[in-house]
Amino acid sequence: MQEETKKEKLPLKIRRANAADAEVLARIGWQSFDEAFADHPANHPDDMRVYMNEAFSVRAIESDLAEAKTVYLIAEIDGEAAGYAKIKFDSREDCIAGEKTIELCRLYALDKFIGKGVGKNLMLKFFELAAENHRETAWLGVWEFNYRAQEFYRKFGFEKCGEHVFQLGSDPQTDWVMQRKI
Repeated sequence: MQEETKKEKLPLKIRRANAADAEVLARIGWQSFDEAFADHPANHPDDMRVYMNEAFSVRAIESDLAEAKTVYLIAEIDGEAAGYAKIKFDSREDCIAGEKTIELCRLYALDKFIGKGVGKNLMLKFFELAAENHRETAWLGVWEFNYRAQEFYRKFGFEKCGEHVFQLGSDPQTDWVMQRKI
């Protein structure tokens, strides 16, 4: 008789963040951005530091959380914060179709949780939020050299529709703008 082995599935929960989560969100943002991009030869450490100090400060996150059109969703696995999504209603780029838009500003997972459903479940919750709020178009920006993320977004139906500048410190980088209908 052959023994069947099953992967242990950890409980994953997604919840809406609040002001008390600012420090956790800042830590996850900092760590996951560093894990994903610090070793890429196109990213100078000084530019990384400038961007991360600004984007992932507790103050910046608190400011985001206070905005009515910005939502953060936190993914937790077994009670530990594993990643998050930053979502903004009614933001747009010229290339985006539709009037009622929703932007996926960030979708981050800590390295130790990649492959455990964090990104997928955050994306599904993002689409759920978009539908509940009668959005027509979902969109995002993704670095032109972030091939893994581009492929992930394509699996969810996003297609490139343009480009915009992402300012990493003193380095103006190119992000692809990708969209999909809701």
